[in-house]
Amino acid sequence: MNVDLCWICFVFITKFGNIFIPQNPKTASMVQELVKEKAVEALKKCFASRMEFGTAGLRAAMGPGISCMNDLTIIQTTQGFCCYLEQSFGNLKERGVVIGYDARAHPPSGGSSKRFASLAAAVFISRGVPVHLFSDITPTPFVPFTVSHLGLCAGIMVTASHNPKQDNGYKVYWENGAQIVSPHDKGISKAIEENLEPWPESWNTEEALKSPLLKDPYQDVHTQYFKAIQKHCHHREINKSSQVKIVHTSVHGVGHTFVQSAFKAFDLHPPYAVEEQKDPDPEFPTVKYPNPEEGEGVLTLSFALADKEGASVVLANDPDADRLAIAEKQESGQWRVFSGNELGALLGWWIFHCWRQQNPDTAAVKNLYMLSSTVSSKILRAIALKEGFHFEETLTGFKWMGNRARDLLDQGKTVVFAFEEAIGYMCCSAVLDKDGVSAAAIAGEMVSYLATKNINRYLYGYHISKNSYFICHDQDVIRSLFDRLRNYGGQKDSYPTECGRFSISAVRDLTTGYDSNQTDKKAVLPTSRSSQMITFTFSNGGVATMRTSGTEPKIKYYTELCAAPGNSDVTHLKKELDDLVDAIVENFFEPVKNKLQPKPE
Repeated sequence: MNVDLCWICFVFITKFGNIFIPQNPKTASMVQELVKEKAVEALKKCFASRMEFGTAGLRAAMGPGISCMNDLTIIQTTQGFCCYLEQSFGNLKERGVVIGYDARAHPPSGGSSKRFASLAAAVFISRGVPVHLFSDITPTPFVPFTVSHLGLCAGIMVTASHNPKQDNGYKVYWENGAQIVSPHDKGISKAIEENLEPWPESWNTEEALKSPLLKDPYQDVHTQYFKAIQKHCHHREINKSSQVKIVHTSVHGVGHTFVQSAFKAFDLHPPYAVEEQKDPDPEFPTVKYPNPEEGEGVLTLSFALADKEGASVVLANDPDADRLAIAEKQESGQWRVFSGNELGALLGWWIFHCWRQQNPDTAAVKNLYMLSSTVSSKILRAIALKEGFHFEETLTGFKWMGNRARDLLDQGKTVVFAFEEAIGYMCCSAVLDKDGVSAAAIAGEMVSYLATKNINRYLYGYHISKNSYFICHDQDVIRSLFDRLRNYGGQKDSYPTECGRFSISAVRDLTTGYDSNQTDKKAVLPTSRSSQMITFTFSNGGVATMRTSGTEPKIKYYTELCAAPGNSDVTHLKKELDDLVDAIVENFFEPVKNKLQPKPE
């Protein structure tokens, strides 16, 4: 054995004792094989640093070591979370928690979402906490729904959403039915570090699954969820008689059964299912990435089925069914995949249209709210200005929209819609998170209705978006790029006033807390120095946000050109946005100088 390998084994054994000896024989075998092969770098990658628990919980590859998702790290995480809940709620043992899981599995390490959910349940039950553990796979939205429906203290969803097949995740919801935000993430992380040694009962899933503290909420939640979303069905007769044919794919995830049930709840004809993708398969054999946000590549089989059946619309969920993508067949025969912003605009308009029909009192609109993330289209703001309701933007991520929605609901306000450009939509306040199942049914009703009407969808002006990213693994380069924008032209705390031929009218920096639009120059939205995010507003109606990704080595940009109603020269508007993006890339990103890799085609 070489020196490096001896050092690794010595550190693991002396510093951590037997905490890191895996009990799962497959995980143990993987470690033994790495040691046998003297795979020093691979061992370092697995064991050198622990996964960080944040507001998004955990997400990492399944495999051995403290940097991966496995039986041991699930137990350690759940022990910490359980202790934090015990400190936060005096009635935890009366109220309990809910745990759901998707269909992910990793045979080489023996890890799976179901296995991880069972271990999490064993941890809570060992402390006398009631656990509502779903007996089968569910969409992610069922967990926040259950937290609210049953009045529980918290919820856990074991899923990696649309990540590659080897990944898994641990997503946490608070008692308000929304994802956790600070300071809960820091409190849970601290509690995990204080409870690393597994409690003896934590491994005993067999006894836990027999415990009277274990309940299966599947049937009740299934019934109540579809009862809740039926409140958003407004055109049942049109649905029954609709001639629109729709194809649906769950991309080897959990969505098929639930979207079929949602269409039935709305009296919509069942969508055609893509046979090769409708059943859960953790190998995701027909797609390179199981993410419908990637567009046409993921939808190839859907388009083929739609062409065969004469369908004009395709709906696609990601593997845990919390996101929704839509494509529509054009008169030319080509398929157009709607961007997240375009679908957000359509759903926002549709939901307000339906709400207005149900609430003709002109005063009621003053109590109505819609939300979107700050990097998403401003189309909801345009609709709100015209129609008189309230629009608010939040930081990126549904954790912010979910918590803000809960605050507003608790104040007696009505929150009917929230969305983010990453194809996430909250169309029903019974779920304070993105929900691809209810969104699919509501979108199905919308397209059935639009097929019977001739409606001008551009009442609020054109909003054209263009989003992409650069890959950069060098944190120093990223820091230097953003520091240059904050000290532009070599002047400290000075931002650019133009970008190429485009004049900049306002700057908001949510890393430092600066906002030139505010009288005190302080941003209204929360700020964080741990991530980079600057938004530029241009005199021509353009808005551009540059930000770093929290989970990937990317610098993302989100741009939009907002044209006033009546300005319908789409060709000119698209060229104007293209020119603006080119100027931003050349002047602000400087990809050649910074050696940035463009988004792969």
